[in-house]
Amino acid sequence: MAKKKDTVDMSFLDHLEELRWHLIRSTLAVLIVSSVAFAFSRYIFDWVIFAPSKMNFVTYRFFCDIAKFFNFTSDFCAEELPFTIQSRTMAGQFSADIWTAIWAGIIVAFPYILFEMWKFISPGLYEKERKNSRGFIFIASFLFFLGVLFGYYVVAPLSINFLGTYSVSDVVKNEFDLSSYISTLRSSVIACGIIFELPIIIYFLTKIGLVTPEILKKYRKIALVIVLILSAVITPPDVASQIVVSIPIIILYQVSIYISGYVIRKDLKKEAKRKKNA
Repeated sequence: MAKKKDTVDMSFLDHLEELRWHLIRSTLAVLIVSSVAFAFSRYIFDWVIFAPSKMNFVTYRFFCDIAKFFNFTSDFCAEELPFTIQSRTMAGQFSADIWTAIWAGIIVAFPYILFEMWKFISPGLYEKERKNSRGFIFIASFLFFLGVLFGYYVVAPLSINFLGTYSVSDVVKNEFDLSSYISTLRSSVIACGIIFELPIIIYFLTKIGLVTPEILKKYRKIALVIVLILSAVITPPDVASQIVVSIPIIILYQVSIYISGYVIRKDLKKEAKRKKNA
């Protein structure tokens, strides 16, 4: 990685070469993790991918216990979900195995990918900016994995349970294709992981002056509508999942307002100190 004093003398092609090596290392990290995931694919499918399709999944047991506590009847207490998963193409299972391993590699290697991105960006920052952003990789990774867990343990099982039990008639049987099932699970997990990065995005937008706490507060109601629309896009069309997704996003939005305010106050203090010393 080039030193800061060298970045001024680097040409556009030099920067592209530097970026290329960061991308290569990130890709290698994903491929290594994906290879390990592929080697343990049977375990991943049985205990991770297909776990939300079974009624002994922790989320279903939790909601079932709540229903029993209040003496309510609940579909979460059923013995099994009324659907089957099947593969109807020759390469269906092999393709699902490959892509699941790749996505597992991307998720697990996410902190290292951020690290490589940071190594590429950080030489162009001032020393104080680098010090103030030391926790970026940890915080961004923590929020991403928190979103992934939320998607896996909350959004995905609620979506699978709702869509798996939904029926327009007893004549129609729910027999889902393997790719459709995995797509529902993957979209819930990845989308939630990305959405949970909202505080990080607001932090950098505030740093470059595009966002202020006043703007976030002013457009809070509009943001709420956008959140509901976004929830409808990233989740299957059931109201329960959309509401469940909306709640943490609204909380994250409120946290982002505080973060934006913190950044503004910190910058104002620096500016006042600079003027005082001038």
